Amino acid sequence: MNKRVPLLVLIIAIILYSIQGCNTATEKAEVHIPEKISYNFDIRPILSDKCFSCHGPDGNKREAGLRLDNEESAYKALKENPGAHALVPGKPELSEVFLRISTKDTTIMMPPPSSNLKLSSNEIKLIKKWIDQGAKYETHWSFVKPKKAPLPEPEEKDWVKNEIDYFILSKLEQKGLTPNPEARKEYLLKRLSLDLTGLPPGLDLMDDFLEDNSPAAYEKLVDQLLKSPAYGEKMALHWLDVARYADSHGFQDDSYRSQWPWRDWVIYSFNKNLPYDKFITYQLAGDLIPNATKEQILATGFNRNHKITEEGGVVDEEYRVSYVIDRTNTFSKALIGVTMECAQCHDHKYDPFSQKNYYQLYSFFNNVKEVGIESTVGGPETYAKKPMIEISNDEVNKILKFINKQDTNKLIVSVMGDRDTLRKTFILDRGAYDAPGAEVMAGTPESILSFDPKYPKNRLGLAQWLFDKRNPLTARVFVNQLWQEIFGRGIVKTSGDFGMQGELPTHPELLDWLAVDFMDSGWNVKRLVKQMVMSATYRQSAIISPDKLKADPENVFLSRAPRYRIKAELVRDLVLSSSGLLVKTIGGPSVKPYQPPGLWETASSGRGILRNYKQDHDQDLYRRGMYTFVKRTVPPPVMGIFDASNRDQCEVNRLKTNTPLQALIMMNDPTVLEASRVLAAKLDREPIEAKEKVIRAFRLIVCRKPSEKEIEVLSSYYSDQLNVFKKQKNRAESLLSVGEYPLPQNLNKSSVAAWMQVISALYNLEETITKT
Repeated sequence: MNKRVPLLVLIIAIILYSIQGCNTATEKAEVHIPEKISYNFDIRPILSDKCFSCHGPDGNKREAGLRLDNEESAYKALKENPGAHALVPGKPELSEVFLRISTKDTTIMMPPPSSNLKLSSNEIKLIKKWIDQGAKYETHWSFVKPKKAPLPEPEEKDWVKNEIDYFILSKLEQKGLTPNPEARKEYLLKRLSLDLTGLPPGLDLMDDFLEDNSPAAYEKLVDQLLKSPAYGEKMALHWLDVARYADSHGFQDDSYRSQWPWRDWVIYSFNKNLPYDKFITYQLAGDLIPNATKEQILATGFNRNHKITEEGGVVDEEYRVSYVIDRTNTFSKALIGVTMECAQCHDHKYDPFSQKNYYQLYSFFNNVKEVGIESTVGGPETYAKKPMIEISNDEVNKILKFINKQDTNKLIVSVMGDRDTLRKTFILDRGAYDAPGAEVMAGTPESILSFDPKYPKNRLGLAQWLFDKRNPLTARVFVNQLWQEIFGRGIVKTSGDFGMQGELPTHPELLDWLAVDFMDSGWNVKRLVKQMVMSATYRQSAIISPDKLKADPENVFLSRAPRYRIKAELVRDLVLSSSGLLVKTIGGPSVKPYQPPGLWETASSGRGILRNYKQDHDQDLYRRGMYTFVKRTVPPPVMGIFDASNRDQCEVNRLKTNTPLQALIMMNDPTVLEASRVLAAKLDREPIEAKEKVIRAFRLIVCRKPSEKEIEVLSSYYSDQLNVFKKQKNRAESLLSVGEYPLPQNLNKSSVAAWMQVISALYNLEETITKT
């Protein structure tokens, strides 16, 4: 027993020391209280997280009749205690909010202990100081029209290259951080090429850029890449996620749909730099534009990309309503960045959107000439659903030249088209299709921007409301999505939620400056892209020092270039392009590359042409990743492992994961192995030394010149593998049999197999598929 006493004392001492350490850490974290408290940036996030679920906009869940999201309600006498007030400006000692959050009495404490919510001492101090300063409310930051603030005045102005840098550098200086130096030209070229075209740079482009030492070299490169047809493909990739584009109808039968001409239009629109207001207006309401062209009507396929059932026995109205709900939710998330879907069944719990607001917005999409189920699984006539358009070969040759129609078969596409008479819209009780309540008319949330009476109450009017210069969200949301695509993280991290539960912007003045500038430019997308990539912020090195990693681990303040793995489709594109296998044809029907057998068959209803996976051959095996066939119930497995969207619903930001499965794909996927084989055969035939072959392969794949150490390691690996395959010729033949691309005649199979291993190793480098 006595032996245990010192051990017990030691354990108690360790526990006390740990508690003291935690308290010290907590105290350090609680030191900084702003001089001037902002409701939007300091107080609202606390109330939204800890209070609004019971004291917010949702009247059905509101306790004690108290709203803390509304100053009028918060200031008036309490319903249950008329002699007291939730907030008394300037007097926290008389404010029930402060008294309740700071008390130790669990019978009156707020939030109640049973909620498992608790305010930190820092949060309590913030609220106390806010009340001391007058408890002033502010309209939520994203619902206020953006304004161009004057450019900040950072100390080290020599670093600045355009307006973006003034804001970034000013914030860095506030945080005691300094920006990284500019990245080496090779790293910069790879980064820029991947961001603007989704493809690695070729050797000629590398050499040209490295040899051009003129001050305008970088800008010339930017302009050259913006003119590339691959730019439209890269930009379209994000929009396909937003628009939930897929090649099948979804649900259990999940049969084929011919919606790919809409995808061709998206690529074409980005390449010709169609202004963003027209790009969206055509997609929302191209059919309602006076004297609408076939192109404008085709663009409305955006709102027919949702899932459509072909299963017999379903309730028609239930599914028709679900299609309208999908369009409403997609509009809200993609274009105005709010979670309106939370108001489908009841008033929003956090944002100022009532259930009535939801169905007023829903009303704009409720007049389409469609039914819940038009047909069950069938032949080509079911590949699109009414309303639809047919695209003839003559139209492709004359007016829709951007469509890559490869045969003379009938081509139909689902589009939008309204009824001649107005379909009534009702608030649906608890969101149920068969529980209509009060009738509503088309409208928009007043908290964002009231619907101007001069606008028609249809989708065209909604588009006009969206691009009204007074709308506080439209420009901000798109600028933020584009920033996210370039820098890996939006200025608002929650790019689909600019509401009260969303993250606050890291650089609010920069976001507003860019939003206003974007509108003033005539919604010029290429100009906005160029602004971002021309900045010194973008051009920084991605090297992470220990100090910066500690101070800003997520690189929120951009003291270095972001470093992350490229998108799923671009991993495929990089492999095919660097090996010379990539077929650069723009547009056309989706293709079915290599895929493990049996996946479609095990998840099929047994009906339709998609019940079995029929792999394509020849050039269709080597198309860009964005053209890979997406069957909703069984999305492409390799793409899914690299976090591609399954296109079930609108997605504005993909996850970024790192898993062992991704490494296994790069080591074993037939496309990667075939690309390694094809490039190996080319290298083996080159009349140059092994060292030069290593350098060429490295530059093609990693996009920079290797160091002497890297050359030495790879050359040694080649020699080792060559000795292995000379002794195991059967193994070499087996390795070279992967893929359908024909083998050249008179190969030195042992040498090609050895080079194939070297190239496969290069494809498996983390740097290869990472934007650095």
